[in-house]
Amino acid sequence: MTIDSIISVCLGVGLAASVGFRVFLPLFTLSVAAYFNVWELNESWQWVGSSTAIITLGVATIVEIFAYFIPYVDNALDSIAVPLAALAGTAVMLSTVADLSPVVTWALAIIAGGGTAAAISGSSGTTRLASTATTGGLANPVVSTIETGTSMVMSVLSIFVPVLAFLFVILIMFFIFKLYKKFSRSKASNR
Repeated sequence: MTIDSIISVCLGVGLAASVGFRVFLPLFTLSVAAYFNVWELNESWQWVGSSTAIITLGVATIVEIFAYFIPYVDNALDSIAVPLAALAGTAVMLSTVADLSPVVTWALAIIAGGGTAAAISGSSGTTRLASTATTGGLANPVVSTIETGTSMVMSVLSIFVPVLAFLFVILIMFFIFKLYKKFSRSKASNR
């Protein structure tokens, strides 16, 4: 595995994690980066860096961000976000991974890309559901702001400092695992 391959995997995992928070924002960031030749996409994914893709993904990003600030619409979006995040996480890995065999590329895309995005999206949706249940949805805009900000920071880090973004993904996954264990224990003790 070359340095370019490792960096491309780190980029893909970072963007997949970002997709777990907002589906379109990381895709838009990748599109802009490809358009301005900051990052070179795989041959079959060059269309992501086109003007049409930038406009389409930009509009989708704006709509998605604002929709998450509407109470109860945010919960409805979460119900479709996990499968969409898994698909988008797989897609960003496929578009960015360089110099690996198709088998390894697809395995990484499905497991690391789709899996990371789905795990983060699922925990994000659970957080919003808990927020809705405990505050009647009043705290949901705060949750949405944090998610959007995290997606934005992770997307930019992934493009410019992919290895650091990868380390942040490990930290985020560790945090999610700790929360899951905490809630599992408290749920078991309530029985």
